[in-house]
Amino acid sequence: MTLQDPRTSELADRLAAVHRRIDSAAATAAGAKPTLIVVTKFHPAADVLRLRSLGVADVGENRDQEAAAKALEVSDAELRWHFIGQLQTNKAKSVAAYAHSVHSIDRASLVTSLGRAMNARQQENGRANLECFIQVDLSGAYPELSAVEPTGRGGRGGVAPSNIEELADLIAGTGGLELAGLMAVAPLGVAPEPAFDLLARASAALLAQHPQATGFSAGMSQDLEAAIAVGATHLRVGSDILGPRPPVL
Repeated sequence: MTLQDPRTSELADRLAAVHRRIDSAAATAAGAKPTLIVVTKFHPAADVLRLRSLGVADVGENRDQEAAAKALEVSDAELRWHFIGQLQTNKAKSVAAYAHSVHSIDRASLVTSLGRAMNARQQENGRANLECFIQVDLSGAYPELSAVEPTGRGGRGGVAPSNIEELADLIAGTGGLELAGLMAVAPLGVAPEPAFDLLARASAALLAQHPQATGFSAGMSQDLEAAIAVGATHLRVGSDILGPRPPVL
């Protein structure tokens, strides 16, 4: 695998196009340029290595089994692995072995499990604290979703904004964990701006209580510009860089 192979050239072109979008959006928004997390789920470890050769420092995965295998195969201490999917408590020990951050903290039991796992890892090898983003349910920004789907299926998971403070206090008080900020995914089928406005307000409220929690993880391939406009610090982009999901054989 070299910089001249066709797949690396394809990734380079796609990555450059996304960086142009980010630069353009950031030029009209306040704040620093956000961190780009390239979501590599369903794509092989070889693509992660190609992305590293192109300067990518942050990759995201949403399934522990896949992420753990790739982290072992790539074996790059400088590469930051971000876990972005729903996480079962019984996977906390595995995630603590490779993840730089978890973007989907949504319940107290998960905080407890991750804290326990991180305590064991830090006693073993002194690794840095695990950055934790609280995932927020933004369906409340769309009253029409509640009217049509009273069970909240229009949302994409996470805690209600009213429950952020309690979970944030728990993370901040748990050894081995670092409260990084908030994460959310805009609901499907609606404009993302109301959701990201709600997340920005929730982030400001969190910062008033936890000034270190400056992270604002929002924005994907289809809505990164809207996220940057309200101050996103982390973007999670997959398909616009990696292309379509490879076929499952």
